[in-house]
Amino acid sequence: MDTMIPQRPLPSKEALKQFYMHKTLTEIPKPAAVLDLAIIKRHCNSMLQTIQTLGVGFRAHVKSHKVSSISISQTSRNQATLFPKKKKKRTHRRNPHPKSPLPTNDNNEKTTELSRLQVGTSSPEINYVASTVLEIESLVPLLREFQSKGRKVNILYGIPLVPSQVSRLALAAAELGPDSVSVMIDHPDQIKFLDTFSRIAGFAAGVFLKVDCGYHRAGLPPRAMDKGGLFSKLEELEKTGAGRLVGIYSHSSLSYGGRNRGDALRHLRGEVEACLLALDSYAGVLPVDRELVVSVGATPQVVAAEAVAEGDDAELEELRKFLKEPDTGAFKGRVRVELHAGNYPLLDMQQMSTNAGGVRERFFDEVGAYVVAETCSVYNDGEREYPEALVAVGTLGMGREPCPSYKGWGVVGPWGLPTTPQRDRLYIDRISQEHSILRWESEDVAKKIPLSVGQTVKIYPNHACITGAMYGWYLVVDSSSDPDATKVVDVWVRWLGW
Repeated sequence: MDTMIPQRPLPSKEALKQFYMHKTLTEIPKPAAVLDLAIIKRHCNSMLQTIQTLGVGFRAHVKSHKVSSISISQTSRNQATLFPKKKKKRTHRRNPHPKSPLPTNDNNEKTTELSRLQVGTSSPEINYVASTVLEIESLVPLLREFQSKGRKVNILYGIPLVPSQVSRLALAAAELGPDSVSVMIDHPDQIKFLDTFSRIAGFAAGVFLKVDCGYHRAGLPPRAMDKGGLFSKLEELEKTGAGRLVGIYSHSSLSYGGRNRGDALRHLRGEVEACLLALDSYAGVLPVDRELVVSVGATPQVVAAEAVAEGDDAELEELRKFLKEPDTGAFKGRVRVELHAGNYPLLDMQQMSTNAGGVRERFFDEVGAYVVAETCSVYNDGEREYPEALVAVGTLGMGREPCPSYKGWGVVGPWGLPTTPQRDRLYIDRISQEHSILRWESEDVAKKIPLSVGQTVKIYPNHACITGAMYGWYLVVDSSSDPDATKVVDVWVRWLGW
């Protein structure tokens, strides 16, 4: 069995740093994707404090950033496996396919700097959710580092299980040991794939059942979870040692359509209540010999919870009680609520439109990811109905994701402009493959575009996850030591592929 899959080649981190380090954003080739380390750290620290205040679990999603940094080992492409074997004796059966290497590339030996920030240094449990197997494989060195420090790790493959990914997941799990990798199930036909997982890994996969709380992307309705005898098949799976139920999982992007903190909190409550309804509906068949996890959330919801944790004591106590003492109805087993989110370290214009953390007009102080691009031309002299500017980045550098709060495809930040726009913003009005047209939101025919040919602008994306995927690496700046955030202090290589 050969699980080595080709991946897109990237320059090494060392080569990238040699080229980019200490250059300013005006000096680098563009377009380029940029992260502000100070903003990201602030958001991660705030989230960790909120989780501690609420007294719930947390599962960090890594799909938004997919970045590698901080080398912990150097691994050649010619090695038989990406991760060197631990010397201590294993308590589980060794991988029966030692010649089936995990995919490697020159950047996968780096730990995930942003993923490290997401979980902090003090929690005894580290939980992640990933949307691709490549993310899981790339996190294995970091997870093993956490294990060496006595921290328990678990990573969930966050889409319903498909057969082509099973062997790769199992090989990653074999490197980490029992209880390290979980899968998502929402159909009885997926159960049989776990026999292959356990045969390769040597132990059971953790199982989350996916609940559909109304978003209709994946999952089963709370009162219709036993599709095709799902629970009896899961029971048989547990008897064979191929799988073990860990909990139930829900994610609703409906909260992205909210407009205030109250909307986000209502969606959070709705998700929890849908999961509790599933527990109540199937109390007779769910195991009570273990604690079950109820995993819920999305960035607007957890950002709203952050705002509650920083504000009114009565509202905080009500939310804490709701999450820590959930009403499970007829189900009498132990339950622990955990929140999950992924975009919150970066944020974007979609997230800002939800106002989940309150109205924040200075979006450029909150969004930690943006694209720098050059101005190709400016049309201020009556050539067109409105003053406009042409910039050298388009759909392949920004994405084409809409935002509910305005009609464009990205918003220009104030850096480099003569004054900081408040009520009127410069935004991408029209977008093509490799270029875009900027215009004022006010459509004031007399208001000129304050840009010159060749000038660099910072454009804040509608959806940072999609925009980031257009680039092989992020350039890192740090506004805590460089207020204008213009000097490159690091390069983080993204994982590209699946």
